[in-house]
Amino acid sequence: MLRPMRVALVHDWLTGRRGGERVLEQLALLFPDADCYTLVHVPGSTFEAIERLRIHTSPLSDLPGARDHYRKLLPAMPWAIERFAPLDADLVVSTSHAVAKGIRTTPDTPHVCYCFTPMRYVWDQAEAYLGRGVRRALAAPLAAWLRRWDARTSTPDRVTRFVAISRCVADRIGRHYDREADVLYPGVDTERIRPSGAPPGDFHLLVGGFVPYKREDVAIEAFARMGRPLVVVGDGPTRARLEAGAPDHVRFTGRVSDAELADLYARCRALVYPQDEDFGIIAVEAQAAGRPVVAFARGGATETVVPLDDARGRAPTGVWFEEQTPQALAAAVELLEARPLAFDPDAIRTHAETFSNERFRREMGALLREVARRPVDGEH
Repeated sequence: MLRPMRVALVHDWLTGRRGGERVLEQLALLFPDADCYTLVHVPGSTFEAIERLRIHTSPLSDLPGARDHYRKLLPAMPWAIERFAPLDADLVVSTSHAVAKGIRTTPDTPHVCYCFTPMRYVWDQAEAYLGRGVRRALAAPLAAWLRRWDARTSTPDRVTRFVAISRCVADRIGRHYDREADVLYPGVDTERIRPSGAPPGDFHLLVGGFVPYKREDVAIEAFARMGRPLVVVGDGPTRARLEAGAPDHVRFTGRVSDAELADLYARCRALVYPQDEDFGIIAVEAQAAGRPVVAFARGGATETVVPLDDARGRAPTGVWFEEQTPQALAAAVELLEARPLAFDPDAIRTHAETFSNERFRREMGALLREVARRPVDGEH
């Protein structure tokens, strides 16, 4: 009889229930006996399946204020992830958008990086995070050092195999790391989120992370100009500024429960999606509720949202807009409103089901079994 496989999961930080944590939750269901290594952990902040793992934290987690201001610790994160002793396991799986993939392993330990994106702060979206002018100039040496570290820890002796969450992320891995990557879409909880069967309400929905690249400002300005109701869910660094300048018909709810969000998905006219996202679980969740998506035509949305007049003849699940501006987004909303019969909730739901959690666990289990050359416990 084979002994149980020793698995180590590595995640950048555990401070909430965002898309990355939803992916880690599925890996925790595959590997319920795994050890989990992370920079900062706020106990009780994430999913139960993750909290049940043996969680090991870096020295950063003990710093005063780290739980609320961990993003400001970016310069120390490479040091912190490499402070862990080299992991000796049958398999290491990192889920990384910052530094998790930089974990050290013993020479014979296979390491699969499920890459959400190469570190966006210093590669593709440095301007959005660092701005321009003096601030950008002062940050340039740090950004250059982080890029060198990021590339150095992406070689085959550190990462056995890269798996990307979308084709656009696989392209970035090729550009920045000179590595090929498989593409395996994340899972979405299509069982939890379902159509209501009732006609949609009078509001559009925006689910924000309130960090620069999410571009909530584009959607809020568009709806301010149109005078249409917009419900804005979520919290983050830029929320207070955006809420202060928003009109009354743009309503901010803050964070909501999973059940409340599922209800909002089912009742909205459409999800508004102004960001260039690496994959975009939120966009698929809205489609699981049978609701269309008004999406910026870049990044993961081009792989998860089927536009009107699709070249492949698929049933549409949303509308794309080509420019990340309030005017372009507003025009897309008007187009969707003008063609309501083009969007069939059942067809939208069927499309979303191709991204289910069950599919993710099955495909990821097969891939990890191949890399580890061992059966994967918990695979369904």
